[in-house]
Amino acid sequence: MEIAEPVTTLTDYILGGVTVWLAVLLYRRNSSISGRLWTLAFAALAVTAILGGTFHGFRIPWLWKPTVLAIGVASFGMLAGSAYTTTTGNVRRLLIAAALLKLGFYEVWMLGHDDFIYVVADTASAMLAVAALHLLDLDNPATRWILGGVAVSLIAAGVQAGRLALHEHFNHNDLYHVLQIGAMLLYYAGVKRMRDAGVAT
Repeated sequence: MEIAEPVTTLTDYILGGVTVWLAVLLYRRNSSISGRLWTLAFAALAVTAILGGTFHGFRIPWLWKPTVLAIGVASFGMLAGSAYTTTTGNVRRLLIAAALLKLGFYEVWMLGHDDFIYVVADTASAMLAVAALHLLDLDNPATRWILGGVAVSLIAAGVQAGRLALHEHFNHNDLYHVLQIGAMLLYYAGVKRMRDAGVAT
């Protein structure tokens, strides 16, 4: 069977493999609620990358829907996890409720839509919220790493949106995947340092 986009498929699979590995490490090393929520995000992103690589490589149309639905779960895990490590009390409860509502709306919406712009909007809103939470909690040991991950993710998104390619056989999607591996390593470095706010250590 011929692979339609071999480099895109390969880089997606590498991203997925790295993210699975990091998710397993996080599961073993951070049992806090914030850590578990971010581990959920890593697992969902790994599923997204593997499904996305298969979609690009083998042109299987029905894989697109679970791919975009998994991205919503990842956005939720990131936002809820950062809410747990940076806030407490009613503020935390409000943020978790908002994250759940956003997830529910996104999943229902994407069941009836396929345009990638909605994925971008959901992910960007989550990333901006995560960055804002950590900017308000600069003493959190996870903050600088999470902010670094957000910065690299935004650069990667810009590369993808601008269709910046290094070579005819290494397109914007391929470069996005490589940059996103760097972002995942930064996120991992932050999440392994996370603790739930308000919990004595």
